[in-house]
Amino acid sequence: MGTNQETSKDGADPVAVRERVTAPVEAAGEMFRRFWPLTRPDRATLLAAAVLLIAAAAADTVAVLMFMNIIDGAVASGRMSAYWVPAVTWISVAVLAAVATSIGSYLSARAAERFLLRLRDDTFEHLQRLSPDFFERHPTGDLVARFSGDIETIETLVSSGVVQAAVSLVTVVFFAGAAFWLRWELALVVVALLPLLVQVTRHFSARFRTTTQDERTSNGAISDVVEQGVANVALVQAYATEQVEAGRLHTEGRAWMRARLAQMRLTATYTPLNDMFESFAIVAVLGVGTWEISQGRLTLGGLIAFATFLGFLYSPLQRLSGLVLSVTAARASSDRLAEVLETPPTVTDPPDGITTPAREGRLTLMGLGFTYPGAGRPALSGLSVEVTPGRLVLVTGPSGAGKSTIARLLLRFYDPTAGQILLDGIDLRDRTLAALRHSVTLLAQETVVVDGTVAENIAYGSPGAQPPAIAEAAQAAHAEEFISRLPEGYQTRLGSRGPQLSGGQRQRIAIARALLRDTPVLVLDEPTTGLDAAATAAVVPALRALMRGRTTVLISHDLRLGPLADDVLVIDHGHLAEHGTHADLLERGGLYAQLHHHQYGPVGPQGPRPVSPVPAPARVALCDPHRSFVGLKLGA
Repeated sequence: MGTNQETSKDGADPVAVRERVTAPVEAAGEMFRRFWPLTRPDRATLLAAAVLLIAAAAADTVAVLMFMNIIDGAVASGRMSAYWVPAVTWISVAVLAAVATSIGSYLSARAAERFLLRLRDDTFEHLQRLSPDFFERHPTGDLVARFSGDIETIETLVSSGVVQAAVSLVTVVFFAGAAFWLRWELALVVVALLPLLVQVTRHFSARFRTTTQDERTSNGAISDVVEQGVANVALVQAYATEQVEAGRLHTEGRAWMRARLAQMRLTATYTPLNDMFESFAIVAVLGVGTWEISQGRLTLGGLIAFATFLGFLYSPLQRLSGLVLSVTAARASSDRLAEVLETPPTVTDPPDGITTPAREGRLTLMGLGFTYPGAGRPALSGLSVEVTPGRLVLVTGPSGAGKSTIARLLLRFYDPTAGQILLDGIDLRDRTLAALRHSVTLLAQETVVVDGTVAENIAYGSPGAQPPAIAEAAQAAHAEEFISRLPEGYQTRLGSRGPQLSGGQRQRIAIARALLRDTPVLVLDEPTTGLDAAATAAVVPALRALMRGRTTVLISHDLRLGPLADDVLVIDHGHLAEHGTHADLLERGGLYAQLHHHQYGPVGPQGPRPVSPVPAPARVALCDPHRSFVGLKLGA
């Protein structure tokens, strides 16, 4: 009975066979299309390196021929007159080969390192534009691993690999041509054995790809465990989970070890098989060559030269076959890096976007709605608010109500899925990201201290800030006192996360940083999280200094900050549940009053006692999506 599916004589599917043959070529083509443009600034250098290394191979060819002349002319006859010309020629080309190899190798390495630098820079620049959900899906350690091993693997193919392939191919032509010129019958013996080498390489290629992918993934997992262990060392020690973390590292380490051993097993098999191929070729050549000498068709010098060419030929052939395996390894790394590079940023600059920052700081949220990627329900829905310049709005509500989503939208970490946000009457999406983020300062929930001096931390985000301005910002943030007690004052290095500072001190450093930026809009996301009452009391004056004269959106569970606000917006399940002043909302007995009761107990008969004076009256308005505003006199 017939079948539509062809099979080869050995039972293999011809389609599968063709796929195995063409897969490395297609993979190499895909990688070159993706990464070759980055070599443009150094292509002349790569070409010069290739020319010099090819010249060195040509010099080696001449040197072998001179060696043959010495054997057949001087050694066989015993005449010194036949020695000097080939000897001097040999030495001359050897010097030229050494110089060409030295310069060519350096130029190739230089181009490779410059390629690595550009690829790493471009990848990191793209990574920094990706939305927060990308980083939530990918462990930090794994991303770090992609910036080291994966990028270097790609370089070995795309940059220096091009030179290696070109030089090896031309070298094979030189040595094989010389071998055929010496004695084509012997050359045919070697050619007959080449399919064996090709078959061995093809067999190992697919297995190398699988083990390389496993090794790169495991390496990323190890980096992530180590990164988390170092970052969370205080928590680990406090909860006595050192053995748990060690167990996690051991588990990932064993997975990496298994992948590496699988690679080593393949290498341990592949390399001896190639060595066997070389041995078979040499033995066959010596056998046929001996017969040729006995028949008077080949000289001893010719046989030695041929065997030398064969030895020289084996090395570039092995490099060419190794490039197939390099394609396999680089393909796994390319896929991992492409996942980063081909992830589009959630937000981008608009064509002809406005490049000037906002001046007034008037915020308008119109029918604002947003749903996180892959989420089942909206985080925000139908939120409409207007905040006039220089005033403070407190956004509060239960956990998960959508409060911090507002902060992310104001900075354009995401764009709304419904409605719009206007800043000074202009949609945020109509400004460039740089212009927007020079208009809005975020004081994030997690206080970030970078690895640098106190002055560098305060000036972070304000390039070119001078020491007097830095000191003025620190004084306004009530940070001058503790900074002056540090060993080197403003030049004290804080280290990553500033471990020698208290939570309140780190927060005041962040407030000074925000003060120095001096933007018209300020977004505070849970600024008192993790601070006790004393630390909060110390931070509040700095916060008030920071908020003065700026349009401020204060996102917080801490209702002790309520009396500071001109208006309070209570968010529940993504909707605006209620709004008003701190005192008004307590009197109504709604959700805000319930949240306040859970935090601080019931309000006394004299009403709430403010933690600090309430600012002057402000104009804050609620609005509908059709820009029909209703003004409210607040704070009186």
